[in-house]
Amino acid sequence: MSKAEEEPQNKDEAEEEEEPRTKRELGAQGESMKQLIEYIAKSIVDAPDDVKIEEETDEEGLLTLKLQVADEDKGRVIGKQGRIAEAMRALLRVKAAKASARVRLEIV
Repeated sequence: MSKAEEEPQNKDEAEEEEEPRTKRELGAQGESMKQLIEYIAKSIVDAPDDVKIEEETDEEGLLTLKLQVADEDKGRVIGKQGRIAEAMRALLRVKAAKASARVRLEIV
């Protein structure tokens, strides 16, 4: 392939390729990430019915998952020195990398 064939034909095509994914494009991947965190959280806490996760996507394509649990279960979800929360974030990063997306977990 020549160098001219490898590069996009015009500037608009290059911008379209680099544009971040929107919520609509992340739909299935975002839902599976949400289900993963929900499954882990419900397995850890004493009150699994109180586990709620909200999804938000900003204009830059960053998916934010807000995990809400009962007050008495926050310590279980965060873990000693935040180890469980960091482990959940690490799993999310792996799934996001596979989907070429960006994700953040907030525990509220």
